[in-house]
Amino acid sequence: MTLALIRDRFAGRAMARIMSFIMAVFILVPVLAPAIGQGILLFAGWEMIFWLFVGLATASVAWFSLRQPETLPVELRTPWSLARVGSAVLQTFRNRAAFGYMITAGFVFGGFVGYLNSAQQIFQEQYALGVMFPVTFGILSLGIGAASVVNARLVMRFGMRFLTMRALVAVTLLSIAYFLGAALAAGHPPLWSLMAYCMAVFFCMGLLFGNLNALAMEPLGHVAGVGAAMVGSLTTLMSAVLGTAIGQAYDGTVLPLVGGFGLCCGVAIVTMRWADRHHP
Repeated sequence: MTLALIRDRFAGRAMARIMSFIMAVFILVPVLAPAIGQGILLFAGWEMIFWLFVGLATASVAWFSLRQPETLPVELRTPWSLARVGSAVLQTFRNRAAFGYMITAGFVFGGFVGYLNSAQQIFQEQYALGVMFPVTFGILSLGIGAASVVNARLVMRFGMRFLTMRALVAVTLLSIAYFLGAALAAGHPPLWSLMAYCMAVFFCMGLLFGNLNALAMEPLGHVAGVGAAMVGSLTTLMSAVLGTAIGQAYDGTVLPLVGGFGLCCGVAIVTMRWADRHHP
């Protein structure tokens, strides 16, 4: 629904710009969450984590109720019916651009979920970082936040497709080169090099997240609610399957993760080119 709210108000590059600002704030979650969770466990029992959920949810409901106006004008609203929902779903999947960018986003998010499924094993077990894992995790997440701020400025000048394609190519080439280097190190390259590789990849991811959502939603303004639901559902399903496969492939080395990033973004280039044929 949040994606639909944004699409009601913005489209194209303006939507990508707003999504970038949102991503810059959202990235504070992986930066701060591990430290907050660890702090709660140090001073209180695990039950307090769930009470924190209750508190945050209550505050969010209150804030949303008081501050968020309706974004869809009255004249654009349509009566709810299963037939209308079904028609909107068909329109979403029959739109070549929307469907193509949904698939592209699914592959990109799949690589990132693969990282989420592998990070703890790699940093805590393979590199024995122990309690420094949350710090490392948060530092790498800052790459996405920095890119989101940069993208908010660049997207208005260069456009979503320009930045997205170059970010995909960069991740693919970086992953191929690092995979070969890591293979020569028996899958255990120096930690500093892995950090540098991940920071570069996550910077590219920060360019991709907002732009791909905006590209997928660009032709769906007339069915923004259902369109956003389909975008979220398909990309989440794809990323869960791909990310699980990458995480399960962990073999004590960084090779499955690096290869997963490269393969997912390489295939995403193909699907984006297919989607772009819809545009002049």
